[in-house]
Parts: sequence; structure tokens; C-alpha cells
Amino acid sequence: MRTNELNKINNLLFGIEDISKYLSITKESAKVTANRYIKQNFLIRLKRNYYITASNFKKLNETDLFRLANIIQVPSYISLTSALSFYGASTQQLQKVIESISLNRTKVSNVKIIEFQYFKVKKSFYSNFIRNDNFFIATLEKSLADAIYLTSIGRYNCDFDAIDFSKINKSEINNLLINTNEIAINFWSKLCKRYRI
Repeated sequence: MRTNELNKINNLLFGIEDISKYLSITKESAKVTANRYIKQNFLIRLKRNYYITASNFKKLNETDLFRLANIIQVPSYISLTSALSFYGASTQQLQKVIESISLNRTKVSNVKIIEFQYFKVKKSFYSNFIRNDNFFIATLEKSLADAIYLTSIGRYNCDFDAIDFSKINKSEINNLLINTNEIAINFWSKLCKRYRI
């Protein structure tokens, strides 16, 4: 195998064109080679024409995985407990799970030992995310608002006991939840009483 050549590719992800170029073969041969390398567990296909070597995948840090999450489902942004933990607002640490909000569909994508979870929300609630380095992530308050909304309608299970509410801007949560429904707003009101927010 000429796998060492592919390990020289500087980009985190690469496509058939890159395999063709680095191995000096045609695109058709590159497709066949990619499939063979996937079966041999040297390559991982994240989605159509997005590959990463298995050795590089093992070296990924949290921000790299966040970037991959954005790529696997487009558009999407990191949110919920993954983001709350990233901001240091939750003591809950998810093991091998990356959570995102999506505009297209709810789905789970398993890549080796990592589970990428996507939760669909309506377009009016798909907002308040920022670009951090090379990935999109919800603001701190939007991360919590997403968790409140999805938990209130039974599509998510947030551990609110693990959240440091002193870091949260209550009025911003109120403004964000206007774009959801009465169930979520009432649920937030109960959380405020329970945790004396």
C-alpha cells in the first residue's frame, strides 16, 4: 500500500482528487483505491468525497471533532451539552459524543468510536451561533436554550443539575425562547424557580 503518501496530505480531510494527485493515478483508480483502503481500515469516509486517514482520526482533538461535525451535516452548529461543556458551564463531560443542531434532519452518524448526534430545529430557532476557529458553535445562552427547548418537548435529556447557571444571562435565554413555543417557555420558568435563577 502507498498509504504513506496519503499521510503527507496537509489537510485534515481530502477527496478523490487529492488521492489521485498524491498517488499519481486517475480519478477512477483513486475511487477504487479509496474503497480498498476503507475496507483495509486505513481510510475513513466521513461522507461523499470526504476522507481522513485512520491514523489521523485517532489524533483529533475536541476542536477538530467539532469541525468534522460541521462538515458531516451541513448546515449545523455545535450546541447542547457539548457546547455547554466547552464553555465550562456544565460539569457533565460527554464521552465520544458530539452534539449539534441542524436545519435539515435529526440523525446520528457513527464514525469509528465517535457518535455525531444532530437535532433538527425549525428555521426561526436556527440562530445565535458563532465561528470559533474552524467550526460553528452556539453562543453559551443559545446552547442552553437549545437544551431547554428540546428537553421540554421530549427530544433531549439535559442534566440541568450539572449546569452553572451563574454564567448564564437569563434575559438572553428569555429572548431566545420567544422563537420556540409555550411548552419551552413554561419549562424554563420552572427551571428558574427550581434553581433560583
